[in-house]
Amino acid sequence: MPDPLTTTAFDPALWTTREIAHQPEVWRELAASLHRDRERIAGFLAPLTAREDLRVVLTGAGTSAFAGQIVAPALARALHRRVDAVATTDLVSNPRDHFADDVPTLLVSFARSGDSPESLAAVRLADELLSEPHHLVLTCNPDGALYRRATGLALLMPEDAHDRGFAMTSSATSMMLAALVVLGGLDDVARLAEAADTALPALARLDLDADRVVYLGSGALAGAARESSLKLIELTAGRVVSYFDTPLGFRHGPKSVLTDSTVVVVYLSNDPYTRRYDLDIVHELRRALPEGRVVSVGCLGDDETWSFPTLGGLSDSAAAPVLLLVAQHLALARSLALGLDPDNPFPANEVNRVVKGVTIHGLDQ
Repeated sequence: MPDPLTTTAFDPALWTTREIAHQPEVWRELAASLHRDRERIAGFLAPLTAREDLRVVLTGAGTSAFAGQIVAPALARALHRRVDAVATTDLVSNPRDHFADDVPTLLVSFARSGDSPESLAAVRLADELLSEPHHLVLTCNPDGALYRRATGLALLMPEDAHDRGFAMTSSATSMMLAALVVLGGLDDVARLAEAADTALPALARLDLDADRVVYLGSGALAGAARESSLKLIELTAGRVVSYFDTPLGFRHGPKSVLTDSTVVVVYLSNDPYTRRYDLDIVHELRRALPEGRVVSVGCLGDDETWSFPTLGGLSDSAAAPVLLLVAQHLALARSLALGLDPDNPFPANEVNRVVKGVTIHGLDQ
């Protein structure tokens, strides 16, 4: 069985190629923008986060939902408040379940375009069902309906974070970092940008030879695994099958997906306790699969295929935007190797960049 790690020449003319590569610079620009706006941000958020009865709900659709799943653990620890990541696609279909507790709620909306029907409906439903809703919008599009209609606080990502390619890359990582900075107190964006700058030249030569890929991660990195799986499915137009799970959950049936040609990517936690479980599945799968089919990604340097050693002291939520560079490059490389256009993998519009065809029903219908 050949080593699955190969090389693919990336086309620098592609938006997706450029948007993956410019993330470190976009992150630096974002940090500077948030610093300049710190008084307005604190003026809105500080009175809310001081309230012991505040609930925080992180929401979005697709990648934007997974961004919330990734940052939620770090925000819960930083705020010492209830923080729930709930996709807009769940909020809109079952609003009374997710807004069952009528408590002061900060709804944090992640949105690249701000025009998805579910994003707008989630805001409206919070206003209808909650006595005291508050809104924080993190978006990349100044012309999007979510930004234009925002009440509360709306923060716009740098212009280059508004991806023109089909899949969310720099938009997603920028919104994650914005949430971690303004709600989680992250003050080390420069460290993340430096780690990404260091890794990008090698990652730009990364590819894999596989027709199915499994991504595994624990805690915040479970969200990263889910986002990684989606990125591969999107950019290969479903021609590479991908699955996600947690290292412990994978053994309970989903392990059936494995074949000798499967590649498994395991994100290793920075938490020493959690990492033991991550490494257990790495070692188990390396005994079961042909050599080279298990790729580990982490920050502590032990038994890692891809390591980002300068990020070892960070929470998994904070390290995730850099770790996701691996998945972004693998998805881009597979797309190109299959002869697809990563900027437009669905030329017949079977899947749209901004979702279409959703009917939003009123609560009184």
